[in-house]
Amino acid sequence: MAQGLYCDLTAPGPLGMFGQILKEADMANKTVIITGGARGIGLACAQRFFKDGWRVVIADRDEHAASEALDALGSGAGKAIAVHCDVSDPLSVHNLVAETLSEYGRIDTLINNAGIAITGGSLELDVKDFDRVLAVNLRGAFLLSKAVAKHMVETLDNDDDRSGLSMPNLSIINMSSINARMALPDYLAYCVAKGGLNQLTNAMAIELAPHGIRVNSIGPGSVKTDMLAGVAGDALAMVHSRTPLGRVAQPDEIAGVAAFLAGDDASYITGECIYVDGGRSALNYIMKSGDADA
Repeated sequence: MAQGLYCDLTAPGPLGMFGQILKEADMANKTVIITGGARGIGLACAQRFFKDGWRVVIADRDEHAASEALDALGSGAGKAIAVHCDVSDPLSVHNLVAETLSEYGRIDTLINNAGIAITGGSLELDVKDFDRVLAVNLRGAFLLSKAVAKHMVETLDNDDDRSGLSMPNLSIINMSSINARMALPDYLAYCVAKGGLNQLTNAMAIELAPHGIRVNSIGPGSVKTDMLAGVAGDALAMVHSRTPLGRVAQPDEIAGVAAFLAGDDASYITGECIYVDGGRSALNYIMKSGDADA
């Protein structure tokens, strides 16, 4: 009796290499939009996805910084462009999506990272400043998610083969904050916006789940970015004291979580906020502070 030969192309070994080649070829066709991609966490995400072979769209209001970010990507297997975008402006958002599709023809992942912070509590914060923070941090994420999600749904509706694992891995990742759940009274608008962003994540995750589109958020704690650049001495020691790991995060540590959420290993994760905060959200007392200059 003749017997069939079973071959696992994804297994380790010479034949498995073919499976890896197919995976890398698929990765090379994937496109990610990263708002606020010129600096900090956004730039770290751009560098990580570029290194992994993605086609990266760096979207930022600062065209000069976005151009410099392209140069900072270094060597990698991916491709990248920079696009000017004010996420609070519907026309600018439309143009960003249109330019991305014109250049690369598809959008697999959106990272809503653009954000600003203006200090002030309820007694002194100007209404215009409150509105500005929400316009960028929350409304901007809604506008871009709406535009990208519409394209993703159309892509799936036009796909003749939607069975099993052949379905594209499409996702939206919102950059939230530990301050979505832990309030800072002097950053009232920022906290409100990030709390709203978590609920935007939850609502859209439920809405888009029937289409196979995943929506998640990341809640960083204190990260070594421009926003934290002025924190030193006793102030930095205080940050360390409320962080069990005793240090601030590096931007590439947040980017690693974004890469995971965009990848196949996170295919059953949606409607979640992953807090990357060094244990801060689990802490109900103050840790002994170490070296403030570390």
